[in-house]
Amino acid sequence: MGKLADKLRDAIYAFLVVLVSPVIYGLFRMRVRGRANLRGGGILVARHRSYWDIPVVCVACGPYPRVHFIARRGLARNPVFAPFVLGFATVIDRDRFGPDDFKKMLRAARRYKLLGIFPEGTTRPGAEPKTGAVRLAEMFKKPLIPVNIVPAGPYPPRKFPPRFPRITVHIGEPFPVDDLAEGLPPGLSRPERYRLMAERLMELIDRVGARAPRDGVAPDG
Repeated sequence: MGKLADKLRDAIYAFLVVLVSPVIYGLFRMRVRGRANLRGGGILVARHRSYWDIPVVCVACGPYPRVHFIARRGLARNPVFAPFVLGFATVIDRDRFGPDDFKKMLRAARRYKLLGIFPEGTTRPGAEPKTGAVRLAEMFKKPLIPVNIVPAGPYPPRKFPPRFPRITVHIGEPFPVDDLAEGLPPGLSRPERYRLMAERLMELIDRVGARAPRDGVAPDG
């Protein structure tokens, strides 16, 4: 019954992505780079700056394989997002993260080929990245797949007057979590080690798709 339910969810997810794709591509005039990097699966990680991030990432990755997200509990109470969250995500309590939440994440990591995590866990600017993606990648030896949403204009989109920037979604090459630990000082406590690795992960996400300097001139921004 579990496999049948998963196949049904896969089909519904694919249908919704195909249905929403013209809207996302039309509003954002979106371009996608590096979709082939998803073929082997792994833990997809991206910055979380807007509620648009979720449909943008889903459409950018395509209808298959399905991205199974780790979502905070508050989204499950939002009438707009609740159906999607309850059907295609594992819900955790981000503010009071406990053993049950960690077990849920472990089950998701074992079950799904492509897991989606926004390490910051919130769209609030300046939020510290959580370490869950790093811990899961280390525990299950899953590669991390960085995704960088690069807007050519204000993002999140302006509401008044409505204005949607052109965006390019860069899907980076998968890499092992051990890369984030290279060069760290020996003797760090586990919490400090994971904190530094999570910070490096966010820096790496920001570099995906960044233009290389030409003739000694640094890129804009």
